[in-house]
Amino acid sequence: MAGKNQTTTTSRRGVLLSASLSAAAVAVPAVAGELFWTARYQARKGDVTLAMYRKRLHAPGPNEAKLPVLFLVHGSSISALPSFDLTVPGAGEYSLMNVFARYGFDVWTMDFEGYGKSSVTSGNSDIASGVADLRAATPVVEHETGQSKFHFMGESSGAIRAAAFAVAEPGRVDRLVLEAFTYTGKGSPTLSKRGEQTEFYRTHNRRPRGENMIKSIFTRDKPGTSDPRVPLAIAKAEMPNGDSVPTGTYLDMTANLPLVDPTKVQSPVLMVRGQYDGISTEEDLLDFFTKLPTPDKQYAVIPGAAHAVGMSLTRADLWHVMHEFLTMPKTAPA
Repeated sequence: MAGKNQTTTTSRRGVLLSASLSAAAVAVPAVAGELFWTARYQARKGDVTLAMYRKRLHAPGPNEAKLPVLFLVHGSSISALPSFDLTVPGAGEYSLMNVFARYGFDVWTMDFEGYGKSSVTSGNSDIASGVADLRAATPVVEHETGQSKFHFMGESSGAIRAAAFAVAEPGRVDRLVLEAFTYTGKGSPTLSKRGEQTEFYRTHNRRPRGENMIKSIFTRDKPGTSDPRVPLAIAKAEMPNGDSVPTGTYLDMTANLPLVDPTKVQSPVLMVRGQYDGISTEEDLLDFFTKLPTPDKQYAVIPGAAHAVGMSLTRADLWHVMHEFLTMPKTAPA
């Protein structure tokens, strides 16, 4: 259900068939000339319009078996489609939406308030705002799919958003994947450096986000973990959305951690980190992992990857562990 004083509407801006422009996937081969069924929607959070995107192998039919739904949650600096539906010419598959559509999922994502094609407001789009955005978006997914419970995958601050949503709305979350997650932030070199700008984040609701900042995501931990064409493709896709993004998640991650109580996460959880990721330490993440009450939990380190696991040279490892986790057979409670 949408939160108080929120209304949710579905506005389909046309249903599109689009050819895959990327090269063959690393682990999930593309079909020559393959077509995906895609659609765009809008959700409403009060006066805020939230852009939503959907991809699957074929158009939904009235009598078909329901596909499992996977909802992808973006991070602090890049909006939804450059994060999860990127094309890098000649470099292989970089669209997580393509990969999981081929796996047989009904894949969704959204731009949070202040990002991408969603409304740019005077707010700072912090984690609490992101939870409210997900509350507004999930009834749209339910209306279109006939399902009320979905898998969620969040990356970086998107993992915090997804985990906080799982605590707030446990009935909406089936399985939860947290990639490049941050718990307390203790010992994080990335957050230590970012913390030097905390006062700026307190006093400004948006921060500059240019091409150099996008490139730095791929070099700050360990250069060489991603193809150099990737940040260029992200910048090309993202910069038309503007040269600034909200500060809310940066403020939360430098001043307000922890934002998720692991003992209150009820869903099965897969935690994934890149070998060289500086956003969190192994010790901090394992502390969170140990406190999760569910016995259905997994922890995976992706070798050769840094913060942007899904854009790394070893991204197929992420696809593998995610797919295995999301397709685990259901077992009766002991």
